[in-house]
Amino acid sequence: MIKLIDLLKIAGVFLNSYKIHCAAGRDDSPLEAFFEGRFKAWQEHQNQQNFRCDEIISLIHLEEDKWLFAGIYQVLGVKHRKEGDNNWFEYGTKEMAGLEHLTGRVVVQFRKRFIASHLIGTKYIDKLLVSEIREKRMRVADFPGYNAVNLSYRLLRTVVRKNLPQWKAALSDVSGVYLVTDNHTGKHFVGSAQGGDTIWHQWVSFAISGHGEIKTLQRLLSREVGDYQFNFQFSILEVCDLKASRDYVVSRAEHWKAVLRSVAFGYNEK
Repeated sequence: MIKLIDLLKIAGVFLNSYKIHCAAGRDDSPLEAFFEGRFKAWQEHQNQQNFRCDEIISLIHLEEDKWLFAGIYQVLGVKHRKEGDNNWFEYGTKEMAGLEHLTGRVVVQFRKRFIASHLIGTKYIDKLLVSEIREKRMRVADFPGYNAVNLSYRLLRTVVRKNLPQWKAALSDVSGVYLVTDNHTGKHFVGSAQGGDTIWHQWVSFAISGHGEIKTLQRLLSREVGDYQFNFQFSILEVCDLKASRDYVVSRAEHWKAVLRSVAFGYNEK
């Protein structure tokens, strides 16, 4: 496989002092920000001075060792502000021109087995290998893989309303255990699709009603002002074959409820 740095050189890009940003996160997914055209702003908002460099190579986590190349950004400056005990650094950046044919299309293989996300470029650049160049730029219509699903309620409604075929096919093919996270409180609801039911069917119900006919969530939405369901985020904890027994899927859901303490501190009832 060709190295990403060699592909960039072919495109006429030669970097100075640069960092590699391995963007990931559940509270506000960088992939979702990329789909919505706001990744630049998403990346510019940092809680530390992470970009003491001239350029940023931006990668967005997809699943396992796969990352989406999201462009190269030139660092123009930074402003510091303080909110209570929290420090924030607002960077000014400019996306490097001439990479439109690669941004959102190149999938990079990078075996990252550590927590750090802002990496010294020269230390890791040779480990970034191009595993795929997609025919078209990745969009929300593209199913990213079960391990990478991380949808806001807004995007879930889009997926369901447009009946996006990749999403429908993938989620209609599995049962399993999924997670609804309340981004306002941090509370969880662990749900399961079992007995021949599918995750797609369950999530369509959420997209239509906001609560998926879950009593605790119904009560929550009835007492909150406004469209509180827009705080919800949807991800998949575990997929199972549609032929898996109801008891097995339920047992896996109980495992995740115990791990996430979603009965004591979340929205699951016993």
